[in-house]
Amino acid sequence: MLVTKVKICGITNHQDAVAAIDMGADLLGFNFYLKSPRYLVPEKAAEIVNKLPGFIDIVGVFVNSSVEQIHEITELCQLDWVQLHGDEDPAFCRSFLSHDVKTMKAIRVKKPADIEKADSFFTDAVLLDAFDPKRYGGTGVTFDWNIVGHMNKRVFLAGGIHPGNAASAIKLGVYGIDVCSGIEAEPGKKDHKKMKELFTNIKHLIG
Repeated sequence: MLVTKVKICGITNHQDAVAAIDMGADLLGFNFYLKSPRYLVPEKAAEIVNKLPGFIDIVGVFVNSSVEQIHEITELCQLDWVQLHGDEDPAFCRSFLSHDVKTMKAIRVKKPADIEKADSFFTDAVLLDAFDPKRYGGTGVTFDWNIVGHMNKRVFLAGGIHPGNAASAIKLGVYGIDVCSGIEAEPGKKDHKKMKELFTNIKHLIG
């Protein structure tokens, strides 16, 4: 049976991180994109990570950062995953093959042809997110999940996932779901009641 991973993204404080882990999260995402309302200074992220158990996977979210910047933050924050959420091309993504970190390329989707782009990226996973012309993720908007289909890659599904539709997302057979704005009280602050509802609604599918 496929065990779907749950990634809780946009973590900005230790309290939310611990709550997410206690409820069943497999991965925690920290946003290092300066223009994001969920941006976290790398040193602050490192402080949080240093207090967390070693079994949780830590993901750093980057948008059009340099390899040097990403490498520096990877070391500082002990990242397990680098999520490339900008306009990074396949060659840029391949440059991380020699690094001791897994990679995830985000692809913003508005039509089936966008999903086909995933084949050109040699990463450990791809993340399918809703397209927004002004923002790189965290929009709370979904796309037509019916166009996902079968892909020979680990797929994280993102974009507008919340307690009410998370089970439907998991039933698509994806490797993982990425949840952010759907369980927030405000950008960067989780609503623990919504987060608990999310895990209650999907526990029979991820165990």
